[in-house]
Parts: sequence; C-alpha cells; structure tokens
Amino acid sequence: MRNIQIVSGIALIALSFTSCKDEKQENAKKTIDAYVTYVDSVKNVAADDLKADWKDVDAEYNRRAENAQLALADIKDNAAETEKINTSKVKYEEFKNEMTKVLAPPAPSAKQQLRNALFGEGKIGDDMSFAWVNAQNIHSVYQQFVHTVENNKDSYSREDWDEIKLMYEALDSRKNTVEKEGLTSEDNRKIAGLKLKFAPMYTLNRMGAKSDETAAAKK
Repeated sequence: MRNIQIVSGIALIALSFTSCKDEKQENAKKTIDAYVTYVDSVKNVAADDLKADWKDVDAEYNRRAENAQLALADIKDNAAETEKINTSKVKYEEFKNEMTKVLAPPAPSAKQQLRNALFGEGKIGDDMSFAWVNAQNIHSVYQQFVHTVENNKDSYSREDWDEIKLMYEALDSRKNTVEKEGLTSEDNRKIAGLKLKFAPMYTLNRMGAKSDETAAAKK
C-alpha cells in the first residue's frame, strides 16, 4: 500500500511539473505573439501619424522585442517562434528606416546652405543677426567668408553672388560696431587685406555669372 502511495505521489509531482512546463511554454508563445502583433499594428499606422509619439513607440518595441527573445528559452522546439521573431524584426527595421526619413529635419534652402558655408552651420538665419560676431572673432569670420568665396567662385550663380554681396555688407556693418569694442589694429589691417581681395573677385565673377546666364538663355 505504501509503495502505491509513493508511486502515486511521484506521478502527481511529474504531472504537476509537466503542467507547469506546458503553462510556461504557452505563456512564452503568447509573449512572442504579442510582439508580432505589436509590430504589425505599428506598421499599419501612417508614419506621419506616429511622429509625436515615436520615442514611446520605439521604447515599447524594444521592451517587447527583449521579452520575446527571452521567451524563446522557455520553448523546447522554438524554430517556428524564432522565425516569427526574425520576420517581425525585419519588418520593424524597415518601418524604422521610413520613420527616420519622416523625422529628419527638412534640408536647408539653397540660400541657407550658402550662408552655412560662408559663416558656419546655423550661424546666420532668416533674422540675419550678426550679434555673435565680436572684436575677438571678426577677423576669422572675414577669413572664412573670403576664402569660401574664393574656393567656390566658379560655381556661384548670379543669385548666389547677390546673396554673397548682401552678407558681405551685413558683415561690414557689424565691423563698424565691433571696431568700438576693442578691435586690434593688427586684426583691422588683416581684415582690410581680405576686403581688398574680395572686392575685385566679386565684381569680376558677378559679371561673369550674369554673362553665362544670358548666353544660356539665348540658346
């Protein structure tokens, strides 16, 4: 009788263990299915509609992806589940690439690109403020301006030269202000040399660009 009880007890323990194991495996599959469903639901939303909440969406994806990957360890034959995860991962990466393009800032206008080249990224915007130019850096600002124009003079259009002239005059106006703020005579002399280089370069190339455009228009 005692032996029967022992055998029965072992059987119950084994059955309980199997039941727990099956439940753990089912929960693991549910976790993976939830991950797959999440990816599909994200892909069904227009990229533009997700812009405001994208950080939260991506964070939730990473959480679910990690849980799905961990769940594989609880599934004995997990080849099919692994394939599910990998397929969803590819789907999400493709969608994430699309979102990267949607979230990317618009390319600056041709005018802004020119200003960035002349003064540095974002230094001069639509407000045309030169407040950041002071007695300590104005020589280097002129230097970058004139050298950039010199290096690219053959590629500028007539409109580019008009913009360059506008920026040059604005910089000159700022120079009149910073001269009263302690501009050294040495820097003043160097700036004068850069101005002497710029003036004929502007005149000659502005005329050449206009002639080229006129000739092109007649063809």
